Amino acid sequence: MNAQHVLALLDAMRRNGIDVWIGGGWGVDALLGEQTRPHRDLDLMHRAEHEGALTALLQDLGYTETLDQRPVRFVMTAPGGPEIDLHPLVFGPDGAAVQSSFDPGAPFRYPADAFTTGTVDGTPVPCLSAAQQNHFHQGYEPTDRDRQDMARLRRAFGIATHF
Repeated sequence: MNAQHVLALLDAMRRNGIDVWIGGGWGVDALLGEQTRPHRDLDLMHRAEHEGALTALLQDLGYTETLDQRPVRFVMTAPGGPEIDLHPLVFGPDGAAVQSSFDPGAPFRYPADAFTTGTVDGTPVPCLSAAQQNHFHQGYEPTDRDRQDMARLRRAFGIATHF
């Protein structure tokens, strides 16, 4: 998935009133303001109440659902393989959000300041903050890609990471 594909998807979502925020590898790159590596997918957090409009839009763009792990996440894939990994969020009145997890007693929490703006190919885009990215890169054995992403965030933002 390249930067122009990401921007085209985000533009279509914006035009349809669908709120999303980039996470994962593209989210790190958005924070850094440059693409640092190839990406096979796009991680998007979205308002749970926008899910119907979001899935309809992606279906109109040729995507089909290829993994359903709701309410935690689901994946839609385009012909030829680009994937979008979708994470539904329920927002509170304070701007913080919660995402279900596979452990019902421990949902994923997003403080209000977890939502920020980065850039993809010079274009401002909604994304997760460096602190939130760091938070989500804990509690599992990191891949080399994860280690490199966190090293980039450490250098750029001076945050402490656990690997």
